[in-house]
Amino acid sequence: MRLDQQIISDWIPDGAKVLDLGCGNGALLNHLQERHITGYGLEIDNSKFADCIRAGINVLQADLDEGLSQFADQSFDFVILSQTLQAIKRPDFLLREIVRVGKKGIIGFPNFGHWQCRMQLALGGRMPVSKALPNAWYETPNIHLCTIKDFEQLCASNNLTVLNHSIVNHEHKDSLGIRLLPNLFGQIAVYLVQQQKD
Repeated sequence: MRLDQQIISDWIPDGAKVLDLGCGNGALLNHLQERHITGYGLEIDNSKFADCIRAGINVLQADLDEGLSQFADQSFDFVILSQTLQAIKRPDFLLREIVRVGKKGIIGFPNFGHWQCRMQLALGGRMPVSKALPNAWYETPNIHLCTIKDFEQLCASNNLTVLNHSIVNHEHKDSLGIRLLPNLFGQIAVYLVQQQKD
């Protein structure tokens, strides 16, 4: 299990019902099931879908760009989208679907505002490649890269309340620089959000 998934796991109480969007091989769901947390994963990749089936994970094959219309409002305690937001055609639409279907949403993404990305663009004039963003521009699944500030603005414009966040480096560690200037020094961000209450 990736360390950002450990952050997510720590935020979910035992007995919760979860939906993991773009669940990959099901490692996070497998870990959560050990804690009596139930739920489903959605995955579009055939090989990862098959990995989930072999691991006994409840998984459905679905395209997240089509939304979550198969699920009723507030049918999950948590809806998770980890390291997938940047590969979605309409992140704003999916974010609204997440808080419709889930009481709370947990979203993790690589921060394109990290200083190394800025330096590669400014000095090299080329799209950045880093540990958090390891693919060249022509082979990356990422189509909507964002910064921490961009994501926070997206939350605000969609009336979402940020309940918690964790911003770390590629080793999933915190530092003084990240605490002081998260958009400059943070490489991976994980946010816990919910729809604003009236």
